[in-house]
Amino acid sequence: MADFDWQWPEKIDRDHVDDVLGLGFMDENANVVIAGPNGVGKTTIAQNLGYQALMKGHTVLRVTASEMLNDLAAQESSVALARRLRRYCNPALLIVDEIGYLSYDSRCGDLLFEVVSRRHELRSTVLTTNKAFSEWTEVFSNASCVTALIDRLVHRAEIVKIEGRSYREKEAHERNARRAAERGRKSRAAKARS
Repeated sequence: MADFDWQWPEKIDRDHVDDVLGLGFMDENANVVIAGPNGVGKTTIAQNLGYQALMKGHTVLRVTASEMLNDLAAQESSVALARRLRRYCNPALLIVDEIGYLSYDSRCGDLLFEVVSRRHELRSTVLTTNKAFSEWTEVFSNASCVTALIDRLVHRAEIVKIEGRSYREKEAHERNARRAAERGRKSRAAKARS
């Protein structure tokens, strides 16, 4: 987090993020939900939580929502599914990144519910999302478990909300400005030589 630009997000509670980075939520087997638009630092904070947990000797698994849900949905037998569920349910800290970027069918909603339910009050989960909870029914269409999923997820959870524009967009504009200035210098130098 040493390189995190705290000035870029329009709204972020740095004290809350620092508190969460202390990992006290893991002592309570609580969760962390990091919510905000694209490019505001959700993944960076989640990765730093994973790093801190590893440094304190905890087992950590970081996965995108699509990786985990596609992996679970691809299991062809109940035995294979049970084995794969253990992969996601056993780590002391599970980080599921990018919920809300893709839409899933009701089976995937059920599978995420299964993971969250099995971990509930036993192990901590960190999720990043670009969607408000009220929009999760759009992400997991026709999944009847969305309300229960959110209920278990936010029970004893730290909710970190970030507001602002994409930092990647800012970097792209800065890069384009540098490249345009460089082309201008080269053009002026070429004209001076001729």
